[in-house]
Amino acid sequence: MIKSFASDNWAGTSPEIMDALINANQGHSPAYGADPYTEEAKQEFKKLFGKKAETYFVYNGTAANIISLASNSRSFNSIICSSHAHINVDECGAGEKFAGTKLLDIANTDGKLTPEMILPHIKADRYPHQSVPGIISITQATELGTLYSVSEIKILADLAHKYKLLLHVDGARIANAAVALNCSMKEMITDTGVDILSFGGTKNGLMFGEAVVFLKPELADLFELFRKQGMQLASKMRFISVQFTALLKNNLWEKNARQANEMAQYLGAKLARIPEIKITQRIETNGIWAIIPKKLAEKMQQAQFFYPWDEAKDEYRIMTAYDTSKEEIDLFIETILS
Repeated sequence: MIKSFASDNWAGTSPEIMDALINANQGHSPAYGADPYTEEAKQEFKKLFGKKAETYFVYNGTAANIISLASNSRSFNSIICSSHAHINVDECGAGEKFAGTKLLDIANTDGKLTPEMILPHIKADRYPHQSVPGIISITQATELGTLYSVSEIKILADLAHKYKLLLHVDGARIANAAVALNCSMKEMITDTGVDILSFGGTKNGLMFGEAVVFLKPELADLFELFRKQGMQLASKMRFISVQFTALLKNNLWEKNARQANEMAQYLGAKLARIPEIKITQRIETNGIWAIIPKKLAEKMQQAQFFYPWDEAKDEYRIMTAYDTSKEEIDLFIETILS
């Protein structure tokens, strides 16, 4: 089987998830989420985040982010985010088109926002001529593989609430973050005051599907309507829901994320011993960012493909997944050093 270091969403489906899909593919079941599989998955999310958590399923991460933001924004609002944020650079203007909001993207070097960065943008001083910030959106783990500590998330949530804003977390790799911080999802999200979470599944072993978790039920009041308009209301929703039940039960999410994280540490340590390679970000989850001379990068990409990140700097992103093994890493290193 051909593998790569391109992205964790290049990986196949976890065997446990595949078994769950096969088991759900028996007979008929009510459509549009009125099925027992969806109800069971929602209960699993309540166990993870608390009884007040309300969860809705969509097909992909862009939908999870944009529809959740749109359902709690008005056209005159703006969303404060990192310049590296997925909603800013990897969602083809979906926020502006479907949410109708302005993105206030703040430059930074590690993917993280701080109160000092946010404060100059948090008030609409030229009211009513200026868009009014309504949501702060952060990514955990960030697009550069870095992490917000639990205390940093709480500080941002408190800041948002002080100015009557919401805090949204893009959690495409939320499982990797929780494992790296050695904390529970509740400690990292619910207890810190996060309002809305996009909970990633595809990068952690699902075939398809993401979840939107509202930590305050009233924020979900209109989400079902936005999800329908956004073309993300799955008819056969059981095939998304059952995957999340399998992911959350028996802590499969943790097992998969831990393997991906550990393999990034293992690979990163080996790459760091190669003099021509310079690691540019702390390896905290399952991604490695490194400056690599072009000829060496081309040789490495022939052995295992991965993407350039900043071609002007010869910087590349190398990702591990739940099914990455030490054996394939060893073979990769042996190949590029030969």
